[in-house]
Amino acid sequence: MTVLDDWVTAVCAELGLEPAQVPVPTVLDLARDVAHQVVRPGAPVTAYLLGLAVGRGADPVAAAARLADLAGTWPVELGGDRPAD
Repeated sequence: MTVLDDWVTAVCAELGLEPAQVPVPTVLDLARDVAHQVVRPGAPVTAYLLGLAVGRGADPVAAAARLADLAGTWPVELGGDRPAD
């Protein structure tokens, strides 16, 4: 187990969640995409918003893919961190 695995397990226990249902790689990939393609502080906020959507019944993988696509097309002129091509 890694420190991250231990943390997720502890947080899940605190919140009454099942660690096996937490798509950690999906959340990390989404946070990376938002941090690099939109704005760094958007990463944790987006992860929270994904959690809200999942709590309301959204499929986590599908919702994360939609948000990653949105981040990938986010215009630099709206604050994206990406260098101009």
